[in-house]
This record gives sequence, structure tokens and C-alpha cells, in this order.
Amino acid sequence: MINIPELRVFVMAAEELNFSRAAERLHLSQSAVSQNIQAIERLYRTELFVRHGRSVQLSDVGLKILPMAREVLNTTHILEDTLSNVNGEISGDLTIACATTSGRYFIPSLLASFQQEFPHVRTRLSLMSRQKVLDELLTQTLNLGVVGRYTEHRELECQLMLEDRIILIVPPNHPWSRVEKVKLEDVMEQPFITREINSGTFELLYDSVRQVGLNPKNFKVIMQLGNAEAVEMAVENGIGVTFISEMMAARSLALGRVKQVLVEDFNVTQQVYLVRHISRNFIQAEEKLWNYVSLHNDLAANLMLSLSDVSHSGAF
Repeated sequence: MINIPELRVFVMAAEELNFSRAAERLHLSQSAVSQNIQAIERLYRTELFVRHGRSVQLSDVGLKILPMAREVLNTTHILEDTLSNVNGEISGDLTIACATTSGRYFIPSLLASFQQEFPHVRTRLSLMSRQKVLDELLTQTLNLGVVGRYTEHRELECQLMLEDRIILIVPPNHPWSRVEKVKLEDVMEQPFITREINSGTFELLYDSVRQVGLNPKNFKVIMQLGNAEAVEMAVENGIGVTFISEMMAARSLALGRVKQVLVEDFNVTQQVYLVRHISRNFIQAEEKLWNYVSLHNDLAANLMLSLSDVSHSGAF
């Protein structure tokens, strides 16, 4: 009969579609991965992968059994977790994939508070794109994800983690650093720094611009950067202006490296959600975190309040 270690090798190889990368993740040699796959194929006289030189693709049989293999591994994981926590002590490995800047700044505070209550849980934060988070949740290769927009999907459920304002920042020596408010039309005339096209923050920003009757294509984009930190640094260096997460900008605001400018009749708030698959079985640590978020919405509010106090006091 096929065994659990062989199933793990198959699933990892199916996810990576590369035996070398699967071997690295499993801490095995590439030959060991190949031998495991071949052992299953010989046993059942079928091909799980179609080989094309160094690349591989799942065969029809491989595609058919992959969801079942994942389910077996998940059930095994739940069984092991139940036995490990039989005495009521919650432990285990907790992985969260995050696709938002706000989430990356909030989650460490959330996990620090969570681990005070559950000190034996080991946590890991993985950063990836929003689409990758959703794809891996739907294929159930990932259990918990954090995204910057509510996701309508019959197989996923979301709960609100925090709300973060999207604010306009300018270099400290910019003429607007001494004014109270500006108009959005005037912002669109400024040298503008943007994120890549699939940034959740900028998708929300551009949708909000359209809602007030303006075209986001009219921003005078002079630079497009891959992450929020690089965008904020470009503003610090006087290259242009941008809209950014208030949480992310708090430190630079406090140190006077950038200035916030209010935009007349234009307020954008980003809601950040914890997401999971509705039919997934979860280890106890994952279930505890999901419930913890629902019971401790004040954590996000308190963090935002402390960041606001710091940014106004100018002290870290």
C-alpha cells in the first residue's frame, strides 16, 4: 500500500512541478524524490507525471488523485495534532500567508498577543501576492491567508482583521507640507509614484478615484515600484508623492521623513481580512487563531491608535 511519506513527496512534487525544488522543500535528494514517485507508479502501474526533459506535468491520473492525496495528508495532520494536544496544551506550527502591507505590519503584533495566550504555538509569516494566497487557499495547500480586500467566493470565508486608512504623503520639503488640504485634481498633476498593477492598495485607490468621477490614468506616474517600502522611500528622497497605508507610513511620519497631506472630500479606508477555506479541517492552533481574531478586534484598533499617537508625538 502507498504510505504517508510517499504521499507527501507526491503532493510536494505536484505543487512544485519540479523534483529539485520539491527535494529542497522536503530536505531530500532529488534522486530520493524520483525514487518515491517511481515506487508509486510501479506499484499501481500508472504514470503520475509526464516528463519533458527537466520539466514535469501532472498526468490525468496525477491530477485526479492530487485532491485526495491532500485530503489524506490533512486528515493525518489533524490526527497528529489531536494526539499532540490531547492534554489540552495547544501547540503546533501555524503558517499565515499575507498579501497586504497593512497585514505585514499588524500581524506581528497580533501573533505576539496570541502567543502570550498560546506560548507553545510556533508561527511563520509567508509573503506572497493576493492571487497566490487565494489560489493556494482554494487548492487547500494553504490554510490561512491575509488579503486587503473582501473576497466573494463560495468556498472561502473572510473575517475582518483591521481597517487602515490610505493617506497622501509628500516629501518634507514639498510646498504642500505646509498646507492643510489639497484637491485630488491637483494631486493628479504631481509627479506620482505607484505600485505594480496588482497591488491591492492601489486597486482600491484607483477604484475610489473612479467613484469620484476622475480617471486614475491621469496620475502623472514617474515611477512604478514593487513594494510599499520602496514607494515610501522614493517619497522620502523627494522623487514624488503617493498614497500609502497609514500604518506603513507611521514611522516615517513620526521621524519627519515624509508629511501627510489631507485630500479634500477623498477618504479611502482599506479593510484587511483573514481568509480560510470553508471545508478545510484545521489544527487547533489555526482554529484558536481564527477565533482569537474574531474576539480581539480591539487589537487592531489599539495598534492604529498607538501608531497615530506616535506619528503625532514624533517620538519612537
